[in-house]
Amino acid sequence: MKAIRVREFGQPEVMKLEDVPDFTPGPKQVLVKVKAAGVNPVDAYVRSGSYARKPALPYTPGSDAAGIIEGIGAGVTKAAVGERVYISGTSTGAYAEKALCEESQVHRLPDGVTFLQGAAVNIPYATAYRALFQVAKAAPGETVLVHGATGGVGVAAVQLARAAGLVVIGTGGTERGRELVMRQGAHYTLDHGKGDHLEGLGPLTGGRGVDIIVEMLASVNLDMDLKALALKGRLVVVGSRGRIEIDPRDIMSREAIVLGVLLFKMPEREEATLRAALSAGLANGTLRPVVGQEIPLAAAAEAHRRLMAGGAYGKIVLVP
Repeated sequence: MKAIRVREFGQPEVMKLEDVPDFTPGPKQVLVKVKAAGVNPVDAYVRSGSYARKPALPYTPGSDAAGIIEGIGAGVTKAAVGERVYISGTSTGAYAEKALCEESQVHRLPDGVTFLQGAAVNIPYATAYRALFQVAKAAPGETVLVHGATGGVGVAAVQLARAAGLVVIGTGGTERGRELVMRQGAHYTLDHGKGDHLEGLGPLTGGRGVDIIVEMLASVNLDMDLKALALKGRLVVVGSRGRIEIDPRDIMSREAIVLGVLLFKMPEREEATLRAALSAGLANGTLRPVVGQEIPLAAAAEAHRRLMAGGAYGKIVLVP
């Protein structure tokens, strides 16, 4: 079988398509024939060597994919050969023709959801759900700003927030991106390509600010975000690419809370709740992953270059 392998940390070109031995599922393991694999920013950080958690070399990148169960090991009771699934992690890497997963890492993919969409579910929707409901405790009627709403997590956050009865404001750097955000359910959009774009929140919130901000690039936006919060507002950091200087008085004057999200820190019980919510949303059509680019597996390096170039529009997905 074919898989992307990384033998040294570095630029996207360190990812090479290679032949690797087929996998055999062990006890409580499931073998998935990958139809599509999701590309996430964390994949690029790990590949570059800049991420705090580094896998042993060589390794196959990726944690998100969708496909068909091809084999099961002893003791598997909740999955069957032939089932359509999306995966939330893998023992062997998702950028491959096949992936070996623990039984707990495979989740049924409804018939109305394509494999491409299934590959866009795990990290984007789990992150958005956790940020909004398990960390920020979002409630119907509150106003949420999704700062960077055109990528995978942003689209997921817009859909989830709108379905839960929040007033949703999304930002995007292009007209095409902002149109996408509106189609996903945002009530309003702002152009984050303009340095003063958050001044537009005043008329939209009656001058009080927003209750929640979901922030994709805290290293750029955190300082201005804090000034945009309402009293008792919550700011959830989903992504950051470096350091930033802030004025703590912006937090004090609003009695605001700054929170962080990291999926691998999620308790087991909270993950079960999250998966149940995502399964329901996928089944009833509330959650509709948007795939912006479909790229061959062999071109994984190009996928990473596009991912980090900015201007996100939905999800980038690799196809074996």
